[in-house]
Amino acid sequence: MTSDSPRDVLVRFAPMIYGPTLLFALGEGAVIPLIPVIANRLGADVALAALIASALVVGTLCGNIPAGWAVARFGERITMGVAGIVILGGLVGVVLANSLAVFAAAVFVIGFCAASFALARHSFMTTRVPLHFRARALSLLGGTFRLGMFVGPFVSAALLGIFGDESASIAFFAVCQVATILLVFLGPDPERAVAAPATPGPLLEDTGEPVSGSIPTVERSGVFRTMWRFRGVLARLGLAAGSLSAVRSARQVVLPLWGVSLGLDASTIAVVVGVSGAIDFALFYASGQVMDRFGRLWAALPAMILMGAGFFALSVTHELDGAAMWFSMFAAVLGVGNGLSSGILLTLGADLAPPDDPAAFLGSWRTLTDGGGAIAPVLVSVLTAVFSLPVAVAAMGVVAAVGAVGFVRWVPRYVPRAR
Repeated sequence: MTSDSPRDVLVRFAPMIYGPTLLFALGEGAVIPLIPVIANRLGADVALAALIASALVVGTLCGNIPAGWAVARFGERITMGVAGIVILGGLVGVVLANSLAVFAAAVFVIGFCAASFALARHSFMTTRVPLHFRARALSLLGGTFRLGMFVGPFVSAALLGIFGDESASIAFFAVCQVATILLVFLGPDPERAVAAPATPGPLLEDTGEPVSGSIPTVERSGVFRTMWRFRGVLARLGLAAGSLSAVRSARQVVLPLWGVSLGLDASTIAVVVGVSGAIDFALFYASGQVMDRFGRLWAALPAMILMGAGFFALSVTHELDGAAMWFSMFAAVLGVGNGLSSGILLTLGADLAPPDDPAAFLGSWRTLTDGGGAIAPVLVSVLTAVFSLPVAVAAMGVVAAVGAVGFVRWVPRYVPRAR
């Protein structure tokens, strides 16, 4: 590299890392709200439509470990390009599906390949970004994805208003995918344009203790051998990371449900959730700055404490006077907490991964974090059905508290250079 400053490297990353990420997120964000609508048109009731919509998350969860193998075997660029082509096939399946089974399979394929796309970028940034501004670079990557997912539904709404057909939004996703594939295959190869930093990160052995030093040879261990080798950190810090992902996911489910339970109209709920999301998005780069300057724990711990306290406090306000005001206040608190955690899971995964061959480890790491995000809505649903919504919300506060203890206990042990 000609320069090692954060600004110069991040600007160099823009067209080949952040650009494709934004395009992909815009397209996916435009299509996600339409999945239940299309499923309903094909004959699904509300419950079945929600189940089919979850096929996207399940596909991503199932795709993480194969994606780790593919990136380790073929490299980031080829994995991204092939995944993009397969996603185009999945979009064709969405358009042409004449049964719920075919439609669900197409949605699953899109989610499965989305895992390859996300892991390839994560792996690249792990090996190419110097440690002293790794968190900022990864927070910006996460923020770019959030921007696309935030803007995508508005693009979809505009296209529906103009054309009156869901196919227009699917075509928009396809155009974004074609542009992404062209950038990946025809643009400058980021793996050659940006050299890996000379100083490797920590290498974890079977004991779970971090070890620093040069690596004389590179031996690709394989996904399952890597999972066994890193079983200590995955079972400890990985579960703490999964709890953070669960709390984040629960926030997206709890806030609309809480508004409905209070009898608020749809527009009021949308405004409250939108303000919470805007606060979340506004803090994504600040999170990276905190992690780079003060350490990973200084972002993870305040985020978990804020979100845990927000859930606990919200759970006791349902029957109070001014419940709508408390709802708005604690929705904002949850947005601040979520914003402070932006990029932390990506950064911790990069810190913990072996510097010579991170993809296999990152596949396991992302499976844990995505698993936490997938389980949380189910947990909220079950607890609400068996007990009540306030009990379910308080339970997520407990999950946040347990996760905070896990971060305090394990971050200093496994990431000693970035406490």
